[in-house]
Amino acid sequence: MITGPFSMLIDGALVTSAATMEVINPATARIASSCPNAGSEELDRAVVAAARAFPGWSRIPIADRKARLIEAADIILAHAAELSHIFTAEQGRPLAGARSEIEGAAMWLKGAAMLDLPVDVTEDSESRRVEVRHVPLGVVGAIVPWNFPVLLAIWKLGPALLAGNVMVLKPSPFTPLTMLRIAELVKDVFPAGVLNVISGDDALGPLVTAHPGIAKISFTGSTATGKRVMESAAKDLKRITLELGGNDAAIILPDVDVDAVADALFDGAFTNSAQICVATKRLYAHEDIYDRLLSQLHRIALARTVGDGSAQGVDYGPVQNAPQYRRVRALIDEARADGLTLLEGAAVPDEGYFVPLTLVDNPPEASRVVQEEAFGPVLPVLKWRDLDDVIARANASDYGLAGAVWSSDVDAALAVAERLDTGTVWINQNLQMTPFTPLAGAKSSGIGQENGMGGLLEYTRPKAYYIPKP
Repeated sequence: MITGPFSMLIDGALVTSAATMEVINPATARIASSCPNAGSEELDRAVVAAARAFPGWSRIPIADRKARLIEAADIILAHAAELSHIFTAEQGRPLAGARSEIEGAAMWLKGAAMLDLPVDVTEDSESRRVEVRHVPLGVVGAIVPWNFPVLLAIWKLGPALLAGNVMVLKPSPFTPLTMLRIAELVKDVFPAGVLNVISGDDALGPLVTAHPGIAKISFTGSTATGKRVMESAAKDLKRITLELGGNDAAIILPDVDVDAVADALFDGAFTNSAQICVATKRLYAHEDIYDRLLSQLHRIALARTVGDGSAQGVDYGPVQNAPQYRRVRALIDEARADGLTLLEGAAVPDEGYFVPLTLVDNPPEASRVVQEEAFGPVLPVLKWRDLDDVIARANASDYGLAGAVWSSDVDAALAVAERLDTGTVWINQNLQMTPFTPLAGAKSSGIGQENGMGGLLEYTRPKAYYIPKP
């Protein structure tokens, strides 16, 4: 077990709750620690505290809010080693990847602090000046998933607080511990009530989305849950940002150097044990290079190590939680029962929620392993011949989060990228994002955007000022 106790942050104080919940280490399937299991009483206290803090926080100069965010980022960086061990124990990712997320989240917070709220001048005539300013909304409810429990929290926390909002943040019940510890570390950086972090089981999320004191919900998670969030928020017209699922396609053109790109293609699919919304979920390789590329990908899978992330030399950890592990296993079992060819990587431990790195050799387009987002280490590799046909296959999805095109001819790749119906397209790269570039999904992959100026403005509303001149 990792050390505790873990407390929630409400109104600037560390608090617990009458109920507690266990947090499981996915590498062992045993208890890592426990934490508070908040209900409506704790949520009400957090929302009331946030509402009380909002007028003061929203009125202080934005430069002061920026300074607080940078101070919080520096504290996170100073405690990166400790936080990484907590992260690995609850999320499963190897320590190097855990530390990368902790440090990346801190740098993302500093990146958010570099943005400024614009003032748009729509008229500047002899008689008047008309300005549109962007003002905060109030209490933001942030609901964070388990695959990137720190970075995705910071994606919400940074711009929301920078814009002058206050926040009640709910981590996933599978991975609450690292964010609870971060809240403890930074509790004195912000005035009481500006940031509240409360942990709870699956019953807490619907209470957050339905709470009348919350003005906006920012949610990252599955499309199915996102629809329920939207339905709940609609009852009192809460503003929403939904970053949802993806079944992201990569199209590999026949002119690529297979040996040069195989590792990058593999990493684009399997990083974080493939538990990334924008990871490659369907890989379309031209028939001229298909066999050679599949062989290279299988070679890489056999060479990579899957195991307990706290051990040295481990490349990939487990699937994060038992329900997701069962879903991924069921997908593999169905593919095998349907007679599909599975190419597995190195052996995995018997204990914990481990799944071998698995390639599926040219399954039918209609198969479940192609049509559904696995969100686990299973990658269908599909063969194509006609460019128009493969673009149509890539677009034939309810999702449209991200995609990738690989070619030695960047212009040719760009021409394909322009035809993909997604919010992000990478050319000859994968999983690249910055604090200054929006992530916005098409179709069922979400509503609104995160990061960049567009992401910042998601936490504001426009307010027009008509100012007469003498």
